[in-house]
Amino acid sequence: MTNQNNQHYITKVINGDTNAFAYLVDEYKNMVYSLAYKMTKNKEEAEEISQDTFIKAFKNLSKFKGDSKFSTWLYRIAYHTSLDAIKKNKKNNSNVEINEFTFNQIQSVENILEGIERKERSIILSDCLDKLPEEERSIIWMFYYDELSLKEITEITDFSEANLKVKLHRARKKLLAIVEENVEPEIINHYGRK
Repeated sequence: MTNQNNQHYITKVINGDTNAFAYLVDEYKNMVYSLAYKMTKNKEEAEEISQDTFIKAFKNLSKFKGDSKFSTWLYRIAYHTSLDAIKKNKKNNSNVEINEFTFNQIQSVENILEGIERKERSIILSDCLDKLPEEERSIIWMFYYDELSLKEITEITDFSEANLKVKLHRARKKLLAIVEENVEPEIINHYGRK
C-alpha cells in the first residue's frame, strides 16, 4: 500500500469512518504479527501484541503526522508493545558470551552453511536466531528480513544510529557464535564424521 493510500484511509478513520481502519489492519497485520512473534517466540502472545498494537494505533491515529512512513510508525508501536510484553513476562534469556572471531572462524561457519541445503539452512538459522536475546533478535530481523534501513530502525527503536550500528554488530557476532556452536554438532550428527 502506498503512502497516499495509507493517508486516504487514515483521513477516513480520523473523520469518523472507523470501518476504514480494517484496510490498514489487513495491510499490516502480517508485518506486525511477524515482528511480535520473532520477539516473543510465542504465537498466542504475538496475537495479543498484534491486537494491542492496532488498538494503540487506532487510538493514536490522529497523532500520526506523516513525518515517516505509516509502516514505520506502526512498526514502532509494535516494537514497543512487544518490549512491554516481554518485560511483563520476563524469562531467562541465555546470553552468549562474545569471543573475538578470527577471519578463519567466520569463514569456517560460512563454509559449513554452504554445505547445508537451503531449507535446512533456513530452519537452522531461524533456530539460532531464536536463541538471541529479544532486542538483538528484533534488530537482526528488522535489518535483514524486513530490510528496513538503519534510519527506519532508529525511528522504531529510539536508538541513535551509532548505538544501533554497535548493537547490530554485536548481534551478528553473537549469532555467529550461536551458529558455530549449534551447526557443527548438528552437521556431524546428520552427515557423520569423515
